[in-house]
Amino acid sequence: MKNEWFAAKELTGITGLPSSTQGINLMARREGWVSRRRKGVQGKALEYHIDSLPANVRNVLILREEPAVYDVERQELLAVWIEYYYHLSDSERAMVMAFLMREGVGGLLAWIAGQNNP
Repeated sequence: MKNEWFAAKELTGITGLPSSTQGINLMARREGWVSRRRKGVQGKALEYHIDSLPANVRNVLILREEPAVYDVERQELLAVWIEYYYHLSDSERAMVMAFLMREGVGGLLAWIAGQNNP
């Protein structure tokens, strides 16, 4: 989880917590939530560690977090096939080539489809 510390203002509106920052701060003191002074804010602004919050609140905060974004580069299919081919052992390459010579690409595809649908 990216964010481990939450201000009372960020926690308002979550089911099971008070609807005001004052109410959240009171609940935090009463239940002994782990807190620290909020950086970059004047006054006594506090933020609370996620591990000290009630379990249902933690779950809501985790679900709110934006999922990781993966940037996958699409490879050309021929390059993928060549890469797989060179990862085969010599005997595996010989078996693949013998199968292709005997059955053809259509036979290979039919065999693969048959393996996926027992």
